[in-house]
Amino acid sequence: MDQTELTIERLSLHADGVAHGPAGTVHVAMALPGEVASGDIVEGRIAVPRIVTPSDRRVKAPCPHYRACGGCVLQHASDDFVAGWKASVVETALAARGIAASVSRVETSPLHSRRRATLAGRRTKKGTLVGFHARASDTLVEVPDCLILRPELLAALPALHEATAMGGSRKGEIAFALTLSEAGIEMAAKGGKEIEPALFTQLADLARRHDLARLSWNDETVAARRPAQQSFGTAKVTPPPGAFLQATASGEAALVDFVRGAVGKAARVADLFAGCGTFALPLAANAEVHAVEGDATMLTALDRGWREAQGLKRVTHEVRDLFRRPLLPDELDRHDAIVIDPPRAGAEAQVREICASKTRTLAYVSCNPVTFARDAQLLIAAGFALRDLIVVDQFRWSAHVELAARFTRG
Repeated sequence: MDQTELTIERLSLHADGVAHGPAGTVHVAMALPGEVASGDIVEGRIAVPRIVTPSDRRVKAPCPHYRACGGCVLQHASDDFVAGWKASVVETALAARGIAASVSRVETSPLHSRRRATLAGRRTKKGTLVGFHARASDTLVEVPDCLILRPELLAALPALHEATAMGGSRKGEIAFALTLSEAGIEMAAKGGKEIEPALFTQLADLARRHDLARLSWNDETVAARRPAQQSFGTAKVTPPPGAFLQATASGEAALVDFVRGAVGKAARVADLFAGCGTFALPLAANAEVHAVEGDATMLTALDRGWREAQGLKRVTHEVRDLFRRPLLPDELDRHDAIVIDPPRAGAEAQVREICASKTRTLAYVSCNPVTFARDAQLLIAAGFALRDLIVVDQFRWSAHVELAARFTRG
């Protein structure tokens, strides 16, 4: 081990401070650019630094769990700094591809607004532990006073402890995906014991006692006491257990508003990687929409939500793996605008087909600035112009960066 003073030059994509030490690059946890930090360097990292010279952008972390919990990595930085850094992550990724662009605004979700989170549960000699993992560790940190989660999720922690005691093992962890629906809390647990009649009965009783809307265990629905509905525009959708949902209501609203503005008055829209209809159903208020998604259960939920809603234009859907079978130019050309919201891998194959089509308007929502920049380079080479670019920070104080962009050509 070696202890020395280092000056932080920048933040990494994981929000660690980056400095250059005697043996090369050193990552420094909880440090900010311009600060001087010291500590033991272990395998190129200072995990617990002493800040010798603090930045004027450093603030006191508001959460009592901050130094132990790995859920947040930037509470030591001012809100203005965090917003600026997330914008710079996007701009730097684009610049690396030769694209000069500026983020026009950053929409940050407020405290206590996360309606979806995955916590871990583990049995111990003394009982149970439920919480988030510590930084770069298997250690679980309980977070009863978390500043990020909705109060309703925090109120469900006793149910997670009970479920861990019922179905957990000393050798593994249970992943509890909690989602706040309009009917209450949904719990989707994976990694616990195989379900058998006695455990099924115990879990069903747990759902009743804690008033859960829905409980599933290793992909098997144990209790569906009320439809775990979400509102997408005027439609009410009941997603399958554990299905993807934008992390905060305010973040979702910002993305939907941006996408609506991007497609404008388009009469026919294709929504690719459509999920359960986050964009497709609000857009159907003014346009016919064709929703394409690889998960059939999500599209079933979308279709039912559309059929039960009033006043929406026609929404068709198609189950299709867009990585292996992207929509081809002649299929894309049936639409006036395209919306695309791929996973972290981006959508290179689909974007190449968009480039070869006659598409003139594209709204691109991304959770990975690096793959977005790769796809943006292809689009610009095909004649598209990047007209607007925003960051939507639903994962406050984390290193996660989400964005939305509008492209047009012709």
